[in-house]
Amino acid sequence: MNLKIAVNNNDHIQGNLSASIELVEYGDYQCPHCGHAYPIVKSLQKKLGDKVKFIFRNFPLQEIHPDAVNAAIAAEAAALQNKFWEMHDIVFEHQNHLDSKHLIAYAEKIGLNVAQFENDFTNETLIQKIEHDFEGGIRSGVNGTPSFFVNGLKYQNSWEEEPFLNYLSSI
Repeated sequence: MNLKIAVNNNDHIQGNLSASIELVEYGDYQCPHCGHAYPIVKSLQKKLGDKVKFIFRNFPLQEIHPDAVNAAIAAEAAALQNKFWEMHDIVFEHQNHLDSKHLIAYAEKIGLNVAQFENDFTNETLIQKIEHDFEGGIRSGVNGTPSFFVNGLKYQNSWEEEPFLNYLSSI
């Protein structure tokens, strides 16, 4: 399957914008498999350096992960204060504590204006962004999390670090 919505200015992008490897993850902040993949992706980024740019898109599976949508909203609200990646990281590092009380504490911990964060939490545009990510994932053949796309093609092999690094290094 191909990535149906190309990486664009609405995405959260980390790394070298002109990197030869474009790694897109559709993820759910409450998913234990995404939690397992989180340090693997961090390690891949460190090892591949400027060769990779990483894009995270929201794919909250709210039927089985009731706090996933609020965690995604928290990350998007943090993005309005230019702290998406900080919230992304802290949420994955504490994915068993994603209730609103903890999300507000994380916002404070990463230096957000908490009043603005709480106000932005009800911003309909953020929910639309999450739904847009989700719909793009469905159109691209995502049926579980995490799902990875490498240079626009769905990656269907092991995303454990060694095989994933070997694959990415061969590009």
